[in-house]
Amino acid sequence: MEQKKLDPRYKVANREALIGVGIAMINFFIWYSFAYGLGSKPVEEYQYIFGLPSWFFYSCVLGFLIITVIVWLVVKFLFSDVPFEEEEQ
Repeated sequence: MEQKKLDPRYKVANREALIGVGIAMINFFIWYSFAYGLGSKPVEEYQYIFGLPSWFFYSCVLGFLIITVIVWLVVKFLFSDVPFEEEEQ
């Protein structure tokens, strides 16, 4: 029986998908940690940054900026171009 070779693009796609899932998990961890860590205090004890509660600023504003930089770095240095055309065999 002839064994079909697995297209090498699948290996690249799987690796990049796992990196994407990892980044999403990091994003959720950052958001959850700040939102529920700092946001679980009584409202009277909140500290404010730029008029926003600190838990919101760190989880949503700063977290977004951190994840944006991480995604840019990952796309720039870890992801690779993959041709979509099928190779003739």
